[in-house]
Amino acid sequence: MRQPITICPRGLVRSLSSHSSVQRRALATATSLLEKDCTSITPPYSKLLDNLAIVRKVIGQRPLTLAEKILYSHIHEPEWTLANGGIQRGETYLQLSPERVAMQDASAQMALLQFMSAGMSRCAVPASIHCDHLIQASEGADKDLQCEICEPKRSIVTNQEVFDFLESAARKYGIEFWKPGSGIIHQIVLENYAAPGMLMLADSHTPNAGGLGMLAIGVGGADAVDALTGTPWELKAPKIVGIHLTGEMNGWTTPKDLILNVAGRLTVRGGTGAILEYFGPGVLNQSCTGLATVANMGAEVGATTSTFPYTPGMRAYLQATGRAPVARAADHAASQGYLAADEGADYDEVIQIDLSRLEPTINGPFTPDLATPLSKFGTFVKEQGWKDELSAALIGSCTNSSYEDMSSVAHLAHQAKKAGLKTKVPFLATPGSEQIRATIERDQITSSLEDIGATVLANACGPCIGQWKREDKQGEENAILTSFNRNFKSRNDGNRLTMNFLASPTIVTAMAFSGKLSFNPMVDSITTPSGEPFRFSPPQGQDLPAAGFTAGETQYYPKPVPEPQPEMNVVIRPDSQRLEILAPFPSHFGESSGNERGLELPPLKVLMRVRGKCTTDHISAAGPWLKYKGHLTNISENLLITAVNDEGGEVNVAFDHDRTSGESETDTIPNVAKRFKARKQPWALVVDDNYGEGSAREHAALQPRFYGCAAIVARSFARIHETNLKKQGILPFWFVDKVDYTRIGAGDTVETVGLADLLEGKTDAIISLRVTRRDGEAFEVPVRHTMSTDQLKWLRAGSALNHIRAQLTAGTS
Repeated sequence: MRQPITICPRGLVRSLSSHSSVQRRALATATSLLEKDCTSITPPYSKLLDNLAIVRKVIGQRPLTLAEKILYSHIHEPEWTLANGGIQRGETYLQLSPERVAMQDASAQMALLQFMSAGMSRCAVPASIHCDHLIQASEGADKDLQCEICEPKRSIVTNQEVFDFLESAARKYGIEFWKPGSGIIHQIVLENYAAPGMLMLADSHTPNAGGLGMLAIGVGGADAVDALTGTPWELKAPKIVGIHLTGEMNGWTTPKDLILNVAGRLTVRGGTGAILEYFGPGVLNQSCTGLATVANMGAEVGATTSTFPYTPGMRAYLQATGRAPVARAADHAASQGYLAADEGADYDEVIQIDLSRLEPTINGPFTPDLATPLSKFGTFVKEQGWKDELSAALIGSCTNSSYEDMSSVAHLAHQAKKAGLKTKVPFLATPGSEQIRATIERDQITSSLEDIGATVLANACGPCIGQWKREDKQGEENAILTSFNRNFKSRNDGNRLTMNFLASPTIVTAMAFSGKLSFNPMVDSITTPSGEPFRFSPPQGQDLPAAGFTAGETQYYPKPVPEPQPEMNVVIRPDSQRLEILAPFPSHFGESSGNERGLELPPLKVLMRVRGKCTTDHISAAGPWLKYKGHLTNISENLLITAVNDEGGEVNVAFDHDRTSGESETDTIPNVAKRFKARKQPWALVVDDNYGEGSAREHAALQPRFYGCAAIVARSFARIHETNLKKQGILPFWFVDKVDYTRIGAGDTVETVGLADLLEGKTDAIISLRVTRRDGEAFEVPVRHTMSTDQLKWLRAGSALNHIRAQLTAGTS
């Protein structure tokens, strides 16, 4: 049996065994989960209903959507917050009090560094840390996690310094710490923390927990710090898009196909500033984990989050995961009308979807909204001139790693094995959590997958976040099929030529046996070794295991609701290349800033004009760069390295028109940004539509701020990234006329006009940018902003954290 992993006295995660051979884990004991103490994870329904009643008095007794009920019941001090009147969707800023925060090991580093600088002794709300992003996939679960004495050294040893930092900080501040190997944050949240009607913050795929009828909203680390410090968290009241589901899925169609279809309809920015609220009889036919898949990928259309009314499937899932007390409390809240929309509730838009008419869908490449029905995908491949060849198939990730997903895939594996078939391409499977891993191993699902050629990876994000040590196809155009949620260029294996197509786990699995992109398992056959034609029958799975879930290796699990240990010393080595104390960003204003323009921004040089799609992956790449998430100086070396410069069309090239003798005219984008910083020259970016699409990673805002960026002017922004920019003291401007994007280029100087009026309290101030071209031509460009009164305070302070720190200091002085 694989020896358990433990924390040694000096803090190192190591194997208790003295030998280096790696063997398979023993089968988990077939027992159902015990009922948990649910005190800290049960929403305070009575308080929420009382709060909602106060809000209703202010805004009038109109029917509310489910999303509105959950949001408005979490408004901080509603009599004061709403003193100026009602709530207008898309306009009013809400001050909210989330109940919980979850952080993964990559983003938690910077969030904790910021929280530590606030000077608090404990978190204001329950929080958890999940070690999932830093586990690299290569040879399989056991070898990839690996112990210190084994070679090659793997993820635990490689990231030991970071894991020690996170665990010591968790102990100091009373945060639950889920160790490496415990699973993917969003699956663990669904299994342990999510509850109907709750409001929770974490990273961009936190909406996964919407499968349990809550609002789980993706944010950056600075937003998480708001909740951790007890500061009301600000969100512009989202619009509500209703998605009315009727009918039932059949055959090969899955919840993944539903959200792939929605992505094709809405596009990557169609949900920006909105919550997707699903309702109708079709919702009742879905499992809780199926709904979670749909909610998870709402992030791919830019939605604030997604949610569903409370269903029997949610109740069954809560009971199966040891949370019957939460189910009972939710039943009572539902009986009072809290967990569903009111009759006659008004939506900003309603989309009608008949589930019985859906068919399997494949989305991609390079964008999650390019949707093609499976029946037309072979023709699509031929029309594009791509090789009819699949190079790898991958299932799992936070989107599709539930028991239902794995049991459905196992049904196909059984059919293939009986026909004598094995996969024709590398087939990688990622369990979502230790609970899933142990349960599918007990139920012989793991062995079924391995029998047909699968490699089962560690319970972690792995290839989905770019943690895939892929040895083949580097620099070659190739196609992979995955059940993941994002498929941007270079994201999975670092190869810009890898085309990632998104599909359901069952479609991915079936196509792995053909090795061809044109294969349609609904109608096509595969020739068996005996020469007979074989066709798959539609997959069948179980939403919950008949023998119940089993916890697996419980040393991965934290002690629930730990007490803070203020005596714990959180150590960051002075010479560390992984962790770095975060220095406060200076304000753009005031005597110490050197800005002679008062409350206008200083003159800014334009670093570059970014062309087309620029996701947070383009701004701050993941994969091998994840190891520097806690070290701002080091990770800033990847700033915009996969972005396209619109003036020339090259990747990672910037022009330095103010270069000194000895400096080149062009250099990498980070190097030119460093030149500007060395000259103490603040700068701006000009960017295209939906800038900052994708993950919630705040490093995409921290890195430009670190190098001296003061403003970004966009045709449009993605919601989370725009907020992250504001949090770090970067002013996001929107072009009033999108054509003006082409009028500003590298080396031009821009100056704000009217910002001083806004900062002095004139909320209707008109702002423009005075542009001086390199040839001396000058003109003004009208811009707009979305800054609230509180967000303007962040800007004046230099960052939201500076403002919070000042408030906390004033409160204790």
